[in-house]
Amino acid sequence: MTEQSVSIRSICVYCGSRPGRDPSHMAAGRALGREIAEYGLRLVYGGGTKGIMGAVASGVLSGGGQVTGIIPEFLIDMEATRHSLGQLNELIVTPDMHARKHTMFERSDAFVALPGGIGTLEEIVEIMTWAQLGRHEKPMVFANINGFWDPMMELMRHMTEEGFLHTAHRVQPLVVDDVSGVIPAIMAQASQLAADRGGEDEVISKM
Repeated sequence: MTEQSVSIRSICVYCGSRPGRDPSHMAAGRALGREIAEYGLRLVYGGGTKGIMGAVASGVLSGGGQVTGIIPEFLIDMEATRHSLGQLNELIVTPDMHARKHTMFERSDAFVALPGGIGTLEEIVEIMTWAQLGRHEKPMVFANINGFWDPMMELMRHMTEEGFLHTAHRVQPLVVDDVSGVIPAIMAQASQLAADRGGEDEVISKM
């Protein structure tokens, strides 16, 4: 893994390769994509061109933004079409899921989980696990569209109360209900981390 950084240049988005039953999830994906482009950031995502994944990428591209898709070879025809993949600014084809996830981490300065299934959950939980182990301090956000992630938040509270999140202070993902607030929340947390780190450096310099 790379050195910890609070400079936000790229946003990794985890989300479903299916649209889901609630139309607001697809709308949220497109809206977040447009926000990423508007802020001049790069989207890093799983390369799918279907479902919410496709909506996010489409939103970025329609706003003139940059998209990096990272996808294993065996998933190309399941989560994407080869024609659509050709529209991405950068496509990285990995040999397996492990390489995909590691590359997504390395290429990203922050992580956002939109609604999705088991794969989406597994990806954001792994990032949270690495944060708990002190491997990074990159911002993590649950885009809680229509309360989609409420059960996850309740589970985390339960784990904390039962004494299993012993380093809960390292696992504090932001929970944002509206996608328009996602990037401002990330930027605010990154600025706070930079300020905190600057204060630590000042203290060390006086020792």
